[in-house]
Amino acid sequence: MSGKPTRPLEGIRVIGLEQYMSGPYCTMLLADAGAEVIKIERPGTGDPRRSIPPFAERDGKKKAAGYMAYNRNKKSLALNVQSAEGQEILRRLAAVSDVVVENLRPGAMEKIGLDYEGFRTINPRIVYAMISGFGRMPGFRSDYAGRPAFDIVAEAMSGVMDLIGFEDKPPTFTLYGLADVYSGMIAAYGVMQALFLRERTGEGQLVDVALLDNMLALNERMVALYSVTQEEPQRGKLEHLWPRGAFKCRDGYVALNVPDDIVWARLATAVGRPDLVEDPRSAHGTSRATNAGFLQPIIEAWMADKTRQEVVDTLNAAGMPTGPVYTARDVFADPHFRTRGMLVDIEDPEVGRHTFARSTPHLASAPEIVRQAAPALGQHTREILEGILGYSFGAVDDLAARKVVGIHD
Repeated sequence: MSGKPTRPLEGIRVIGLEQYMSGPYCTMLLADAGAEVIKIERPGTGDPRRSIPPFAERDGKKKAAGYMAYNRNKKSLALNVQSAEGQEILRRLAAVSDVVVENLRPGAMEKIGLDYEGFRTINPRIVYAMISGFGRMPGFRSDYAGRPAFDIVAEAMSGVMDLIGFEDKPPTFTLYGLADVYSGMIAAYGVMQALFLRERTGEGQLVDVALLDNMLALNERMVALYSVTQEEPQRGKLEHLWPRGAFKCRDGYVALNVPDDIVWARLATAVGRPDLVEDPRSAHGTSRATNAGFLQPIIEAWMADKTRQEVVDTLNAAGMPTGPVYTARDVFADPHFRTRGMLVDIEDPEVGRHTFARSTPHLASAPEIVRQAAPALGQHTREILEGILGYSFGAVDDLAARKVVGIHD
């Protein structure tokens, strides 16, 4: 290799047995880090997310936004893994790969003998990351292990959903796909750990990632609070601190959080009410939470004739961390995100240029991430079979004719 800096995972080959969000998000992170990611898709239909709206369209062609967002920098191999020949291709690919990421329905790969144990027999150095709702690693399997799951199930059972919303309203969901995206991040983190350990031992290993585990870990404050006090935090109700939330000003909302009495003194002084620093109704977090109905109108009355920018500037200058509550339009309009490189434009040959969120972090001594569009279904089938596995041109045509593989025209 030359002395030029590279992305951290350059030279690592990843097989993505993936669909929907968690697996694709994980392998997107690995691809952004420089790995060669080969996404295995069902011929004819591909990842189900290809058919979920909304769509980007141009000249009669269309691509699903969600598919485009989570599948950049990958190669698509359309492969029927239910067929014996498709399984043989997958085995041959595993022999020359480093990582498998799988988030199919629990038991799907075991049925064809290509779970972790099957892959390890082929390649002892393989790192196999499996993402599921409830975890599947031997020794850590509960009675829930075989259940299917979507993100909202993990939000519900981790206690997160119970804490989202208002005190007098039912529980509600958070960001769409939060558990999936976060689990994809954790899976990528687990793969990194396993690859690092492989440098020491020479052996791969199983990485077990569960949506419910991850959402419970994210909800660690609830766990700590209940463990120490046996109190259950209540939805829409703060008992030990205030203010925390969105506060209305002239042209929208700003977000405030006051974790202690020092920050409260800054806020009270900035809004022209220094008397509230010592007032027994507001001197401490618990008293402020109890008297939120008295205090919130005071803060919002001060904000009522001010824009979000005016409120943010005044409070930040006073040492009170504050930010505007942005809409999608606001995010795209704020130059901060472009300066940080967090909004990346990707040119798709079929549907044109569109903007997506960059993965993080930034690395000072590595090139910026590649920005290749999400692949068409089967776009790289021939390249992979001929270039990596040594199939002839005619053999690939024959496999395509018998629907073992799919080839993009």
